[in-house]
Amino acid sequence: MTLLATAEAARATRRRATAGDGMGFWHTLYLGTTRYNMAAGEADPPPDAVFPMAFLVEQDPGEVANAHFHQADQFQVVVAGEGTLGTHRVRPVSVHFAGAFTSYGPIRAGAAGLTYFTLRNGFDPGARYMMRSENRAALRTVPGRKHREAVAGPLGAGDSAMLLGPEADGMAAWCYRVGPGEALRGSAPVDGRGQYWLVVDGALRRDGVTLGPLSCAFVHPEDAPFGATGGPAGATVLAMQFPRRGGG
Repeated sequence: MTLLATAEAARATRRRATAGDGMGFWHTLYLGTTRYNMAAGEADPPPDAVFPMAFLVEQDPGEVANAHFHQADQFQVVVAGEGTLGTHRVRPVSVHFAGAFTSYGPIRAGAAGLTYFTLRNGFDPGARYMMRSENRAALRTVPGRKHREAVAGPLGAGDSAMLLGPEADGMAAWCYRVGPGEALRGSAPVDGRGQYWLVVDGALRRDGVTLGPLSCAFVHPEDAPFGATGGPAGATVLAMQFPRRGGG
């Protein structure tokens, strides 16, 4: 079933957090769960299950998230502020994909801070930092591991196009510009391992729910293609599709 998360509902979860490397930030949960809000003793979901995790990070001005990796594929979308992600300068709206067990970063926030979504289709227990020798050693033992990273953006005012891919295994990202009342229909989610749809500005209407700016939806691989209509002022929407397992 397609999951909807409005920015208004998510705002109630906003809380102060400290990352494993000491970085300070604000964390707002949209879908799923993270180690910042899991109940004590709660078991982790299976690592091979489709398990949406979506949250917003507001990284403090000048703070640095050290280079690290995760066990899950993820997209990150910069929606406010500016900074650098590895060697890439990022500002709104930039899209970054990192495959599971791909080290990336550091993420450095500029003077205005850096705000970005982290969007995953599988559970992740937390960042594993490359500054720790045990994590570097563990990364070398992952069978079939390959470094996989891609960056697109920042978007121009008139962009409406393919941003990343499509790759042979389905990994892709698109930008859609939708007019007032215009119907939007996505690609077949079975082509990948789940899709996120993120409203950058304007609004969409779906199933009686208004998805305003910084609202999102997750479409499972077995769901029907995502459909919605543009709000009174239309909308700019990003769609991001995860790769299928096995590379094809």
